[in-house]
Amino acid sequence: MTEQHRRPVASYKTYREAARAVDHLSDHGFPVERAVIIGQGLRLVEQVIGRMDYGRAALHGAASGALPGVLIGWLFGLVNWLDPVVSALLVALYGLVFGAIIGALSGMLLHALQGGRWDFASLCSMQPSRYEVVVDEEVSDEAVGLIGGLQTTGGGPTRT
Repeated sequence: MTEQHRRPVASYKTYREAARAVDHLSDHGFPVERAVIIGQGLRLVEQVIGRMDYGRAALHGAASGALPGVLIGWLFGLVNWLDPVVSALLVALYGLVFGAIIGALSGMLLHALQGGRWDFASLCSMQPSRYEVVVDEEVSDEAVGLIGGLQTTGGGPTRT
């Protein structure tokens, strides 16, 4: 299999604009399987959502422990041959409770071991600064022509 040479044909500030450009290409019969949207200039953004205290640590731990507990309990319950449905549900319920308790205790313990460092809860995400529409070199001239006729609200594509 040979490696495809690709060429950027437009750059946008938002993913929505880049997706709109590819949709425009598709609407005009362009072979969109030869197009790629690439996020460039990635940065890590950590949004702080609140203080972390023992209560919140216990709640996060309980939520993290409940799902594995219910799944393990349900699997163990399926092994019962006499009444597998009732047994699986009952043991899954026990697993949920047990997993939530163990998770809550673990969450509080880990919070206590941090000794006051990282006393906040946050969500991390990767965010590109721009999105490039890149196509195979053999069809790049066609893509440039089609994207050139696209009307955008954000000032249009940046030629690359």
